[in-house]
Amino acid sequence: MTVNASKEELKIVLEKLDDIQIDLMRLRAMLLPQIEPTDEEKKEIEASVKQFKKGQWTKLEDLTKELCCKN
Repeated sequence: MTVNASKEELKIVLEKLDDIQIDLMRLRAMLLPQIEPTDEEKKEIEASVKQFKKGQWTKLEDLTKELCCKN
């Protein structure tokens, strides 16, 4: 089966897909419980943001290996 589509038609499809993705994210946000972080968690988040801004961060791959996949 062959489908021919113009660039304009593909652009429209991609825009619709973006709209659907945004709607799904909104729905997920509405369905998930909203939990307010504790004061301690807020401090940890702020400290993490400061470290990130200083360029102090860890690759997810390295963190995963260290925390859950030590073999």
